[in-house]
This record gives sequence, structure tokens and C-alpha cells, in this order.
Amino acid sequence: MSSEIRALEPKQLWNKFADLNAVPRPSKKEERIIQFMKDFGKNLGLETIEDTVGNVIIRKPATKGMEDRKPIVMQSHLDMVHQKNNDTVFDFDTQGIDMYIEGDWVKAKGTTLGADNGLGVATIMAVLESDTIAHPALEALFTIDEETGMTGAMGLKGGLLKGEILLNLDTEEDDEIGVGCAGGVDVTATGSYDEQNLSSEGRKTYKIEVKGLQGGHSGMQIHEGLGNANKIMNRLLYAVVEDISISEINGGSLRNAIPRESVAVVVLDDDKEDILISVLTALSTTIKQELKTMEPDLQIEFSEIDFQTKVMPFAAQLQLVNAIYAAHNGVYRMSPDISDLVETSNNIARVIVKDGHIKIGCLTRSSVESSKMDLANNLRATFELAGCDVELSGDYPGWAPNMDSDILKVMVPIYERLNNGGKPHVAACHAGLECGILGQNYPTMDMISFGPNIKGAHSPDERAQISSAQKYWKYVLEILENIPKS
Repeated sequence: MSSEIRALEPKQLWNKFADLNAVPRPSKKEERIIQFMKDFGKNLGLETIEDTVGNVIIRKPATKGMEDRKPIVMQSHLDMVHQKNNDTVFDFDTQGIDMYIEGDWVKAKGTTLGADNGLGVATIMAVLESDTIAHPALEALFTIDEETGMTGAMGLKGGLLKGEILLNLDTEEDDEIGVGCAGGVDVTATGSYDEQNLSSEGRKTYKIEVKGLQGGHSGMQIHEGLGNANKIMNRLLYAVVEDISISEINGGSLRNAIPRESVAVVVLDDDKEDILISVLTALSTTIKQELKTMEPDLQIEFSEIDFQTKVMPFAAQLQLVNAIYAAHNGVYRMSPDISDLVETSNNIARVIVKDGHIKIGCLTRSSVESSKMDLANNLRATFELAGCDVELSGDYPGWAPNMDSDILKVMVPIYERLNNGGKPHVAACHAGLECGILGQNYPTMDMISFGPNIKGAHSPDERAQISSAQKYWKYVLEILENIPKS
């Protein structure tokens, strides 16, 4: 199906995206894509370097007549979120993405597409390769590990880049110009318990499954009312906590993805079976009714399985279920300054209970540092009351808006001209862009973020809009040709 993708317009963009998606590039395992990008730059005869953490920088001189313009940096991240449906057989470490076209959208078969941020990377590659696109002196910055820690942006040293304007191509709405973003911090609770052994006599083991949720980006989509599999599972367990013993829980996946699936294994006495089925059936109906608009495909299933002997002690499981119930998930505070912007939120992304160990992973985001730490401490207190140890890690800053930006003053009128007077939405976003981190070592750099329409990022429903990519590509070319003079 790659040939159909390559035939799409603009061919420069889609061909580079197809090249990119043939290379496995999950976060933390970017060795192959780093080498791919270095080979790409060197084969073009351009100055190409890899810095100390694995970021790749490719420099291209200004095209004729553009030498007097401000030098720019075009930036995107190389890694992608690796999510797949449970029934999809796929190895992100060895396989390229299997893409197909459905109407006006490019999708992947049962996995994330990698348009986040692959379309941005492909854009920069197309500009680097072209001998007809006008642009000023250009540094292409390809960062690593954006999705699981932003270690590439954090490790980029000051003084390495010479550009005065940075174009970040990691926004997912084609009518939006990003001028700010949220910071974030990982909140991880861990605990342990002494497993108890139960006899199978007079007891059964049931598996409870929550699946069919949409999932999605835990920042950009946190306000949409999507179901969180970990919270739904915990609500089910809370309803029957007096009648079960928890053997294990496995819910969610990546910290920046709203969890789509959760599985719990519980043990109960034979005479509690009817109670369990009755209570869970009624509650499942209620939850599905609550979420029917946003989650029409939600499934909650419970079935008897082979007996499991090891379970949590009742006191430990009660503390766990109460803590997850109390832990905040979703929007914590809306911005009082920017209309419709989520200021602070949390995603309970991962819950693992097995073999005497508990691990709960959250990603807390905010555009206000004090609010971010307020919510992080709220979560810390909640899980510490349940006897867990809590660690805050991976803290990264937000990006403060600059409404007096020179590149913003260029981009707004270009957008209006290309779109028959339609105005772009100039806004901060509730996601972790690398601009805030890069700005720490490059405080005078003028930064902006934009991109094509990408829906369902961080989930197997991820899709990129073909018509939007065409609109976006024209915008990119106009911006490059109209960079302000030095």
C-alpha cells in the first residue's frame, strides 16, 4: 500500500513520510532512525552531525536571493508512540508501519501511524532535498525521545544552533498557530504487598476486561470526556471490593496516552458469583450509558478462567482501590487567561498489580508551574496515604506565549491570504512541545508551532488528513519564502 501513499500530493511530503515509516522508530529505540537521518543528510552533501544525546542536525545554506533573511531552525522529533490493538500482531522493533488510505485520511492497520511527528520530519526532509524551494539558511533539528521524556530537547546544548527563528512542526490542527504549551511531570507511585495463597476449593477466578475505548493524546484530548480504562476498571473493582480478592491488574500503556484497555483477575467464593455478575452487569450498563456519546464501542466483559492462587491481602487491595478512586484524572483547572485552554490536568496512564508489586504511573501537565506542582502533590498525598512511595520525575517546563513574535506577524497574514481571509487560531496548547525546553538554552530564539490535521494521536486510531497536508504544505512554502530579513 506504500505505492498509493507515495502517489498522494504533495508527492515530496508523502514520499518522505513513506520512507520514514519504513524505519522502526519507537521512543528509546531510535538507533536506526538516527542512522537513517544521518545517511540522508550526508547523501545530500550537507553538513550533518549527531550531538551527544542522539539529536541529528543537518545544515543547508540559503537559496539564491535568501541570504539576507534570518537563519531558521526547522524542528521535529524522530520517535513515535508505539500503540497497537490487542488483536493486532505487530513488532514495532522490526516492522515498518503498514499504511492505507480511507477517504481523505491516511491510516495504519491496527497501530499508531507515526504522523506525530513523522509528517513534520518528512516536511523538513523534503525541504532539505529540494533544489527549487526558496528558504533562508536552514538548520534541521531532529530530536529524539520526545514522547517518553523529551531527553533529546533536554540534552541539546546551548550554542550549537545558530538560527534566530524556530519552526516546530508538531501541532495537529491546521488552523492553529501554537505560541505556548504546557509543561509536565511524571508522578509514579510504587508499593508492595505480601501475596496470600488461596485454595481453589469453593472458589472461582474471573477475568474482568475493559476495552474498546478510543484512547488518544493525554494532553490535547484530556478535556473531551474520553473514557479512561484504569478509572473504569477501578470503579468496577470498588463496587465489588468486599466480595473479591485481586490477583492482578494490568491497565493502560504509555504515560502520554489515555488508556484504552485494562484487565483485572480476581478470585471469589462460589457463593459470591451471582453477586459479582449482577453488580458488574448493572454497573457496566450504567457506565456505558454515561459514555455512550464519546465511547460507543466500550466493552466490559467478565468470564471465568483457570484458578489463580495468589492474591492481595484485603487491607492492601482496599487501600489500592480507594487511592485510585480518589486520585484525580482529567481536567484539574481551566486557564483563567486563555479561553477554552486546559491549564492543568492528570492522566492515570498505567496501573500494574502483580507478584506482590504495585505501580501506578501518571502524567501531570500544566502551563502554570505552581498549578502543576499543586496537582502533583495532590496525587503524591493520595498515594502516600495508601502506603505507596511516590516519585516525581521527568519534569519539563512549559513554553510562555510571545504575542509580539516577529514570525507570528508573518504567519498570520500568510494564513489569511491562503485561506480567503479565514483567521488562524493563535493559541497555547495543553501538550508538551519541545519549545519550552529548547528555549531554556536558546532564550532569544523566536519560536512558533504549526502542522497539518492529525486525529487520534497516540492511539491506533491515529490518522492524517490528506487535504489538510496539501493546505499545510503550501503554507510551509510561503512561510519559508517570507522569513523576515536580518
